[in-house]
Amino acid sequence: MAITNTNTKVVTGKVRLSYTHVFTPQSIDGGDEKYSTAILIPKTDKETLRKIKAAVDTAKEQGKSKWGGKVPANIKTPLRDGDEERPDDETYAGHYFLNASSKNKPGIAKPIGKDAAGKTKFAEITDTTEVYSGCYAKVSLNFYPFDMKGNRGVAAGLNNIVKVQDGDFLGGRSSVNDDFSNEEFEDDGDDESYLD
Repeated sequence: MAITNTNTKVVTGKVRLSYTHVFTPQSIDGGDEKYSTAILIPKTDKETLRKIKAAVDTAKEQGKSKWGGKVPANIKTPLRDGDEERPDDETYAGHYFLNASSKNKPGIAKPIGKDAAGKTKFAEITDTTEVYSGCYAKVSLNFYPFDMKGNRGVAAGLNNIVKVQDGDFLGGRSSVNDDFSNEEFEDDGDDESYLD
């Protein structure tokens, strides 16, 4: 139920994705199935953080009508400090993070150059292994107020993702190169099956 409002929409700088479920929706704690990802924002990316804080403030103002005309003292906001909330997780060190979700599948693409007018062209990503926990992307988000079951706050809606760089897998998965780069493989130029 994201509100379409340019004052609450943010396109991030380069961020890292974690707990990424953007091709198939997942249910958390028996709730509605949603597409989701955690977004790790470097603390050095002051511009993205400024835009997020401004969008959250706008969403708070929009939420006053849901919250009895004022912003609650115990309001939940999406942006959290990785150094404080995840002190034992080096992936979150030096980052703020937020969780973004949507009932609608986000657009997922990668840049493929420029068109004649100098605008970036994109190719849709359909390979479910190409966007994963650990890769880097720019993400379009929309911040909106909520009031559900006594919880009041501002949430982040997930709009679109543009992958910009590969990264180390998060969550213990290793790459083919990590697993096999030191292994010897015979290359006899023969295309015969190794099972024969």
